[in-house]
Amino acid sequence: MKIAVNTRLLIKDKLEGIGWFTFETFKRITRNHPEHEFVFIFDRPFSDEFIFSSNITPVVIHPQSRHPFLWYIWFEHSLSRFLKKSKPDLFISPDGFLSLSSKIPSFSVIHDINFVHQPKDLPFLARKYYNHYFPLYAEKAKRVATVSEFSKKDLCENYQLNPDKVDVVYNGVNKMYSPVNEEDKTITKNKYTNGNEYFVFIGALHPRKNVSRLMLAFDEFKKSYKSDIKLVIVGDFMFKNNTLKNIYSNLFYKNDIIFTGRLSPDELRYVIGSAFALTFVPYFEGFGIPIIEAMSCGTPVITSNVTSMPEVAGNAALLVNPFSVESIKNGMLKITKDNNLRNDLIKKGFVQQEKFSWDKTANKLWSSIEKCFE
Repeated sequence: MKIAVNTRLLIKDKLEGIGWFTFETFKRITRNHPEHEFVFIFDRPFSDEFIFSSNITPVVIHPQSRHPFLWYIWFEHSLSRFLKKSKPDLFISPDGFLSLSSKIPSFSVIHDINFVHQPKDLPFLARKYYNHYFPLYAEKAKRVATVSEFSKKDLCENYQLNPDKVDVVYNGVNKMYSPVNEEDKTITKNKYTNGNEYFVFIGALHPRKNVSRLMLAFDEFKKSYKSDIKLVIVGDFMFKNNTLKNIYSNLFYKNDIIFTGRLSPDELRYVIGSAFALTFVPYFEGFGIPIIEAMSCGTPVITSNVTSMPEVAGNAALLVNPFSVESIKNGMLKITKDNNLRNDLIKKGFVQQEKFSWDKTANKLWSSIEKCFE
């Protein structure tokens, strides 16, 4: 079989959630299935590190698709022309975008549809594009994969999909995420927080990640509980988040919040593994990879009691209401004051994270893809 794959989110040193999903799954799928030919389709010059095996042919088609107008041109014109010319047996899109003008059978991975529920979190043109085209992409796809039972239910209810068409393929966790020794914890704390304990958040600073309420909750926590504990926020700003900047500027304990920007995976492992607890409280997630990364490092988790996060966390996290600053603050207080609770969450976290691996993800994704050939 000749299988074309949308790999436009495989960008050297800039992998986000869907980029990592693409990287980890197709690294395994292409190597495990040398009997098939894979065509990786990029929208810019690519790194050789993404050409995982000899059965991959990379191609670049223009223009770079980083804006709604360019999305349309890339998928409906450039990609459509390429697929018509190359005639693959299947087109796979790990980021959910398809070419409606192409007649090639398609397989779509739609990680979540947060834009249906929180459209104002996206710029105007982006939310219009997503809400117009993604129902059409879901309808066009021969099969759809998604990353949690929550997302499957959400897709089926909002897009009127037959549940039999949608497969759940959980995300995995990189094996590099593992406990950090005490010496490295000390080095990491000295580097970021002058040796102090800290809560950590990981993720792009998108409105739905709820960093504004997290910072407000941390400020209230510091007012209630006198300690030197800090809050470390790891991630790049997405779009224009003036609300976040305004809230930060008015915090009493803003000097105890450290923004690191994007970190390499190697460095991220130390920052997560050295943290007192992960405070990951978005109000919408299709999965929430930082939850299992933290559990794999032996770091206790505070996360949200909505969407997919209780499903991913199981009984191994302290769940809070992400819409309530008071609830998030109380979670911080509870995990700080109750060492038995913290140790219990660490033990349960090690058990819970065993359920997730990129090997399992790749195998389940391939099983879903194979159904397109039946």
